[in-house]
Amino acid sequence: MNLLLDILQAAGVAAAIGIRPFLPALLVGLLAAANLGVDFDGTAFAFLESPVWVGAMGGALAASVAGRAALQEGRGAQAVTVAGALIAAVLFAGQLDDRFDLWWPGLIAGPLLAVLATVAASGLFARVRGRLDAKTAKTLPAYAEAIALAVAGLSVLIPPFGLVAVVLCVVLLRGGRRREGQKYAGLRILR
Repeated sequence: MNLLLDILQAAGVAAAIGIRPFLPALLVGLLAAANLGVDFDGTAFAFLESPVWVGAMGGALAASVAGRAALQEGRGAQAVTVAGALIAAVLFAGQLDDRFDLWWPGLIAGPLLAVLATVAASGLFARVRGRLDAKTAKTLPAYAEAIALAVAGLSVLIPPFGLVAVVLCVVLLRGGRRREGQKYAGLRILR
């Protein structure tokens, strides 16, 4: 049962990292340092709760907020996706290594779940951004950070929530792809 809970917890954290990578990683590092729901002490991944890691995630978060415009498209977005996949890999593996000797599957599952969440969330936010005015659309990154923070926190404190997060990502991905093929049939104003 503990293995299942650890996998669900790690899956939820990886999904949160896919939405926005640095704030969830910062939160998990802080929770691990306080031994609240996750603990990396005595593992090969003990650095994930060190002040250096927490500081690096805080610095990366600040840099991503400052350079948000450059990181939303093209190579910037790709770099954030790769960073998120790498962070998800080590956090997933670290969460498995906490109680089990077999941690390497986390190096595979973490990035896969993070990329799934990235694709699902970016599709959702692109659809929402298209329906908003420019001023309101600028607030979407803050909402994404808040969602990622909530998903990570709930996944650590209530591990079965990780399954909910992954299922929601799959539903969002499938729903977005289904809508791509449909033409919008809403009300039209005739002139």
